[in-house]
Amino acid sequence: MNPLLPFEWILATRFMREGLMQTLLIVSGVALGVSVIVFISALIGGLQKDLFRRTLDYQAQIVIRPPKEVARSLFEVDASIIPATLLQPRAQRLRSVDQWQTVRTALLKMPEVEVVAPVVAGAGFVLRGNANKAVSITGMEPESYLRLIALDKQMKLGTANVGTNDILIGKELGLDLGVGLGDKLILQGQSKASVTLTVVGIFDFGNKDFNERQTYIALRTAQSLLNLPGGATSVELNISMPFDAEDIASSVRTQTGLDVESWIKLNSQFFTALQGQSMSNNIIRFFVGLTAALGIASVLVVSVVQKSKEIGILRATGTTRAQILRMFLLQGAVMGLLGSLVGSVAGWALLGAWRKVAVNEDGTPFFTIEFDPWLFLWAAIGATMVGTIAAVFPARTAARMDPAIAIRG
Repeated sequence: MNPLLPFEWILATRFMREGLMQTLLIVSGVALGVSVIVFISALIGGLQKDLFRRTLDYQAQIVIRPPKEVARSLFEVDASIIPATLLQPRAQRLRSVDQWQTVRTALLKMPEVEVVAPVVAGAGFVLRGNANKAVSITGMEPESYLRLIALDKQMKLGTANVGTNDILIGKELGLDLGVGLGDKLILQGQSKASVTLTVVGIFDFGNKDFNERQTYIALRTAQSLLNLPGGATSVELNISMPFDAEDIASSVRTQTGLDVESWIKLNSQFFTALQGQSMSNNIIRFFVGLTAALGIASVLVVSVVQKSKEIGILRATGTTRAQILRMFLLQGAVMGLLGSLVGSVAGWALLGAWRKVAVNEDGTPFFTIEFDPWLFLWAAIGATMVGTIAAVFPARTAARMDPAIAIRG
């Protein structure tokens, strides 16, 4: 007996060696459960990050607009005489955010805010020869807007940096108009003002309708074209914690009285889907952990019955109930830990195989799966805790055994 090892540890390892087949079975069961948890968690996490990136890389997390214009009655109506009054909704004009420069300065002072970009957006027409296409116009400042939206990642030709005489168009719009880099076209606003611009970039968002209708120009050009001198139809921002967007939007709305919307509100169904995926992942973890716990507990209960005489002799020779309790708890913890280590390796191998199989026709992956070391660490800690908790009942049963009855048993 090694005097440097605790007595309970020596007993626990001896019992596990004597019941080697049972130990290997439960370690294999825990390993299978941990590999499933690691694989599914990494898979769902990678899918969520990819969906999140695809959504928020091309959409501001919070958008501030001027409050909507509401139709009001020109005279007071006595409700007792006329119980209901029908007011025709007022058509919304293209308006600027009131004192948007002050709003931007105040937002940049908030520690949660990473970037703020003024935007002028409206409708217009692109003219080239006999072709006439209705388009959406977005005026922006490249130095701030390109930090807000990953437009530069979608550029197929040219650059996303626009000057006052430049325009960015989608791939389909370029094909419809027969234009390419360096070609000129006429952009006309709703007020019939027009300007001749040079195509300096062609983007492809993978959406035909978006590519046909969206255009990007400089902020000052859009202000002039849409008859909104010095204005901004919206102020858009990104924050460091995207899932706090609704709370920050509510705070900004209260302070400014403007119309403030977060990406969570604008994409409520998408956000609900993310929550559903997270809930599904947690349910899978719970039932896999429960299965592993029942397996460990059943093996240790059988071990208590099989080793009852040995336990009785140990108790009769002076081994305390606390030592017997700790011995079985150690067995549960060790089997959980060993299972988690084997399962983590198996999960890592499954993820590696998935990355090689789940690829598009061009060889790029469906979505990126990162090997997060924290996932393996938490899996090891969780499996060890599950093993320890699962061992509590059989450990207490063994500790409460009467030595004389156990020896005769």
